[in-house]
Amino acid sequence: MIRKIKVLTIFLIMIFYLLPGYSQTIEIRDEFRKYFDEYQVEGSAVVYDSKADRFIFYNQEQYNRQFTPASTFKICNSLIGLETGVIPDENFVIPWDSVQRNPVWDKDYDLKNAFKNSTVWYYRELARRVGGERMQYWLDTADYGNADTSGGIDKFWLTGGLRITPSEQIDFLIRLNTNKLPFSQRSLDIVKEIMIENDTAGYVLRGKSGWGSQDNLDIGWFVGYAEANDNVYYFAICVQTDSKNIDDNERADLFNNSRRGITYKILKELKITDL
Repeated sequence: MIRKIKVLTIFLIMIFYLLPGYSQTIEIRDEFRKYFDEYQVEGSAVVYDSKADRFIFYNQEQYNRQFTPASTFKICNSLIGLETGVIPDENFVIPWDSVQRNPVWDKDYDLKNAFKNSTVWYYRELARRVGGERMQYWLDTADYGNADTSGGIDKFWLTGGLRITPSEQIDFLIRLNTNKLPFSQRSLDIVKEIMIENDTAGYVLRGKSGWGSQDNLDIGWFVGYAEANDNVYYFAICVQTDSKNIDDNERADLFNNSRRGITYKILKELKITDL
């Protein structure tokens, strides 16, 4: 039923866009390719200027292509954990399971720092505590991506069936910021707070990165929104490279840095931030 409502909603939105006098604008910025070339990746970028109702695209063809969300799902996973009471607040600690993964993750974590450091084991345990039935309910209710939890309750967003498009990332972020998601105001406020990456006199930047694999590609994301110039700018940058290219530490570091690096360069060129 929810899928049918989503299709109907998209249809009505398309009709609205076609009405006379509708002022939404689209800009294609092919010159942004230089930033992707700098990091030796393919991909796409979209920035939505909410005040001007303007979409700015690089490689618009990918806007409705499905990709694994990887750790960008931590935004939704955090909301679900809070809303179900599995995680009472951002300071809730889950003890480290003593499995050695890397020096950054190998310690006890609370929600805010697990989000900041993208601590996978914390969020896998969170998902296990939520459970399959409640997780599916909230994915459907929040209309998150394709809402596919196949592949295991603690890895469906990593190696399982969950997929999301850049378009759906932008839609989810808009609903998050405007309090239109089906979660309590308390849950929304906590997640908005832990998403803050930069808070300056000129702007506030919220975001989440992700890195996964799909169809022999490494997929990287940086999604979020910036409050600046008395406006809100939503963004979704998705990068891809053949997994064979991630064959040494230098190439892996380049791919890792590409997600934020490309985003920051685009936002700076658009005079949204000065990163």
